[in-house]
Amino acid sequence: MIDLYYWPTPNGHKIPIMLEECGLAYEVHPINMLKGDQFQPEYLKINPNNKIPSIVDRDGPGGKPYAVFESGAILMYLAEKTGKFWPADMAKRYDVIQWTVFQVASLGPLFGQCGHFLRYAPEKIPYAIDRYWSETKRLYRVVDKRLADQEYLAGEYSIADIATYPWIKINYFHDIKIEDYPNVARWRDKVGARPAVIKGCALLEDVMKLGNPDKEAFDNLFNKQKTV
Repeated sequence: MIDLYYWPTPNGHKIPIMLEECGLAYEVHPINMLKGDQFQPEYLKINPNNKIPSIVDRDGPGGKPYAVFESGAILMYLAEKTGKFWPADMAKRYDVIQWTVFQVASLGPLFGQCGHFLRYAPEKIPYAIDRYWSETKRLYRVVDKRLADQEYLAGEYSIADIATYPWIKINYFHDIKIEDYPNVARWRDKVGARPAVIKGCALLEDVMKLGNPDKEAFDNLFNKQKTV
């Protein structure tokens, strides 16, 4: 059994998708980031970076509970645990690793900043908007070029696709017209039609509110500085 500490964000979606794809049993523990649950001392023992997602594998290495935080690390852990979406061949495996790291190091952070300055920032800062929107479009071009001769990011469906899909799913949030990137559009439709992806992205979907958060939620998400 996997304990999943989760809130329905793009980074959060990755893990229930993976759990569903792998057929692993899991129990959901909502971490309401709008209310500051991520700062609770008990949660910080699992994730010292006060973010989501995190897991505790009750049957971890040596048969003991084992906690993992950071979405990319969780995907790799679950892939290694199950042997799924993680090729045995070293070269193919490192294709998966490269594109997964590309998502967690570049695509996710820059898309996140683009969304923040477009949608959430209390002051519209043209330089920041232009900077992150330009980078978002550049990264879409990178992915579109990659998918021109690949069905999936690393050849076969893998954790690289699971990591990337939730961020591409919300292209509208970044003022991106998906039709401008036809290979990405084809890939998004194919990945998005998988039953595990549909189920994983629907988890706690009803609790998310549209529009900007109120001041307390905004501070919990962006401005609250707490120490462990």
